[in-house]
Amino acid sequence: MRLGMGELIIILLIAVLLFGGKKLSGVGKALGQSIREFKDEVKGSEKEEETEKKDA
Repeated sequence: MRLGMGELIIILLIAVLLFGGKKLSGVGKALGQSIREFKDEVKGSEKEEETEKKDA
């Protein structure tokens, strides 16, 4: 199932109506920070695994 441009616009409009412009920008900012932190943690755990393999 794929979403087309029309469906994405409708979803965006509903989100703006439900949350309002200011709150929606805050949600986007928080989501971006969460994704960034998750990526950093994944990279950190990969580095730890590489270090453990080298030590073994």
